[in-house]
Amino acid sequence: MKVSREQAALNRERIVEVAARLFREKGYDGIGVADLMKNAGLTHGGFYGHFASKEDLMIEACQHALEKSLEGWQAKVASDPQRALPAIIDNYLTPKHRDQPGGGCPAAAMGVDVARMSPGARPAFTKATQQQFALLQGLLPDGAPDCTQERRRQQAIATFAAMVGAMVLARSVDDEALSAEILDAVKAQLLQD
Repeated sequence: MKVSREQAALNRERIVEVAARLFREKGYDGIGVADLMKNAGLTHGGFYGHFASKEDLMIEACQHALEKSLEGWQAKVASDPQRALPAIIDNYLTPKHRDQPGGGCPAAAMGVDVARMSPGARPAFTKATQQQFALLQGLLPDGAPDCTQERRRQQAIATFAAMVGAMVLARSVDDEALSAEILDAVKAQLLQD
């Protein structure tokens, strides 16, 4: 049965949304096309009408997840620019985020998968990472008179890398107390100003 262009577009959007969540939860190798399609409420046979490969879907799903993540941070900035940086850090480094990777940061959940994929997977990730750096750079306090834009960029990169690294480590250990300690230690360091 042929579907309308509108329905096909909605189906593709649903596949991307579901894939963005499942790739963050299970990793690229942790879920197959058949299960992705089943979770989207569609048949396996329709997949290749939307995507050339699972990797193509991963690229689009990653881009979608990165855009949503950036939109969430931008919303925090729009609602309270003065408290946005502490709110972003505080919200990111939580057990809830750790325990729900499907709705969380794509860098922490999908970064390793993207690094292992073909070079075509990296441009969207690179663009979004640059945008995250720029947003954080704009939120960092000016600090001392010698605090140049280059120094602020370094601080933004270090802040994001610390957040992502803490989340990866907190998800990787099997000791709940240690996991919480990792999140709390990095949060305390980043919020100490």
